[in-house]
Amino acid sequence: MNISDAATRCGLPAKTIRYYEDIGLVTPGRLENGYRDYSDDDLHKLRFLQRARGLGFSVEDCRVLLSLYEDRNRASSDVKEIAKAHLSEIERKISELQSLQKTLSDLVHACHGDDRPHCPIINDLAR
Repeated sequence: MNISDAATRCGLPAKTIRYYEDIGLVTPGRLENGYRDYSDDDLHKLRFLQRARGLGFSVEDCRVLLSLYEDRNRASSDVKEIAKAHLSEIERKISELQSLQKTLSDLVHACHGDDRPHCPIINDLAR
């Protein structure tokens, strides 16, 4: 199938599919006229990548996960280690965002938001 049909069937933009091809994550066949010819296996890989990227895995993590997916002799511990590392990074980001939320919330509550020039938000940013 052509890239337009593949994009429709897997729910990814054609531009993303071309990018995945450019970086070697998928390698569709080529027709005699040079057009891409996506197989059902290619679609499955594209859906796999879409789900992995949707979970926030990096492109490089996706490359490793896809290679582990294709390796029928893989150890699930290898997959788990990648997922655990990603989960730790997500937890770190959540903690950082919660700290930012608390700081900004405190500043917003401290600001009167009236016609006076004094503003704790500006003062904090300026220090």
